[in-house]
Amino acid sequence: MTTSTPLSRRTLLAGAAATGLVTALPNGTAVASPVRRPEAAFDSRRVAGWARDTWRCLVAMTDARTGLPADGITASLAAADRSRYTSPTNIGGYLWSAVVARELGIIGEGELVRRCRQTLTTLLKLDHHRPSGMFYNWYDPATGKVVTTWPEDGSRVYPFASSVDNGWLGAALWVVRNAVPEARDLADRLFSRMRWDMFYDADTAHQGVRPGGLIHGGFYDGETPPGFSGYSGNHIGVGPDVWYTNHHYDTTVSETRITSYLGIFTGQIPAKQYFAMWRTFPASCDWDWQESQPVGTTRTYLGLDVFEGAYRYRGMRIVPGWGGSMFEELMPDVFVPEARWAPRSWGLNHPLHVRAQREHGLVEARYGIWGFSPSSNPDGGYREYGVDALGLNPDGYFSDVEKTNYDPGFGSCRAATNPKPHFGDGVATPHASFLAMLHEPRQAYANLAKLQRDYAGYGDGGFYDAIASSSGKVAKRYLSLDQAMIMGAVGNVLGRDVIRRAFATRPVERKLRPVLAMERFGAGSD
Repeated sequence: MTTSTPLSRRTLLAGAAATGLVTALPNGTAVASPVRRPEAAFDSRRVAGWARDTWRCLVAMTDARTGLPADGITASLAAADRSRYTSPTNIGGYLWSAVVARELGIIGEGELVRRCRQTLTTLLKLDHHRPSGMFYNWYDPATGKVVTTWPEDGSRVYPFASSVDNGWLGAALWVVRNAVPEARDLADRLFSRMRWDMFYDADTAHQGVRPGGLIHGGFYDGETPPGFSGYSGNHIGVGPDVWYTNHHYDTTVSETRITSYLGIFTGQIPAKQYFAMWRTFPASCDWDWQESQPVGTTRTYLGLDVFEGAYRYRGMRIVPGWGGSMFEELMPDVFVPEARWAPRSWGLNHPLHVRAQREHGLVEARYGIWGFSPSSNPDGGYREYGVDALGLNPDGYFSDVEKTNYDPGFGSCRAATNPKPHFGDGVATPHASFLAMLHEPRQAYANLAKLQRDYAGYGDGGFYDAIASSSGKVAKRYLSLDQAMIMGAVGNVLGRDVIRRAFATRPVERKLRPVLAMERFGAGSD
């Protein structure tokens, strides 16, 4: 049972200070800034109300016996309308959201401890890949059993351990370990057995990929699905061989870098792996299949040459992701204070990416709303949304229903086919704006207020998952991960960086900050 304890004045002032709405005097007293009008510019209590409703949704998703959240739930928030599967990412998201709920006064300390210990106790009982401590991709939230038959269509599911899904669970365990002393023992047991080097392929240079080693997408433990292309092996030399994916996560602007961070700070993966990932692909004509021709220079870090490429967009130079989504750019930033630790790389790229997404939605495409990231599709199902110009993928994560393709060409190598597109029905997802709130709090708040005011985009569980700008169609569904991203971002904005403080401990900072700080991206303004 959740409580509705109001936010403390300390928490509200700390959150407002983070957005520049209060000023700290030399004696430490916090006063409202006289120039800005906080009620109009950024209403902390309204944002806290959004978080309270979001937490209500996460509670509705969660099985009362196992403490495992479902992957999603309909607008009804009824237990019967939960999805019948969950993932390590979803479970991790619920855990860090509970920490935020405590920090914001939505639940008390006792409820936080009870919820965390219940979920962690269930995790200790789940079937998993024992040599590495890694969990499989899908579990039944009501029973905790590994899903081998997909509930929605009866198709067979092959147990797969995903590096990024386990990465988000690992990040959550580290947060709980440091934020909830009463649950530290359980979180430690789970985190300490996770072998991130199980995913680390140190031999990529001999495979014609980047030198320095990369992270596999994951591995199958046992049978593989028909048509699977991979190879058997075992990077930790403990237990039988598994079937690794051929594909590696090889771009740095990706949510998958959380797995690299975990491996580096635990000492299981060498720091050079961080520089093995592409910033952009090379600018030569051999690589003209990518979205646009990058500009930049090559620098050397830890013995690896890194092309510090960036894409030009609206007077900015931005290091792109694969699809150009807010999720790729900013989700790891919820945990690691990347902009502060790496002012010459992430400190440039994060605010530029947010600005670019905002200008795309409001100026270039004229949707009137912005914030593009993978989410539910207002027309049904799930879709990857993003800003095509900010993605390496030539097929694009598109920002509109029509999938309008942006193609500026590739210098003299490839002619442009659509450098100035005319966009259609744009689809924004609220979680993207909440992530953006870490860097543009007032602009993100204004966008969210418009989504709530002008569209039927808000329900008992907070913002629905996606909203189409012209048609007004709404994906009236809540996804566990997207709700958890909202909670994590609000926790940092209003709760004194609560998630970052719990994750970026001094041991983590000692190992990780020097690696991030040495780099200089090609990002900036033209």
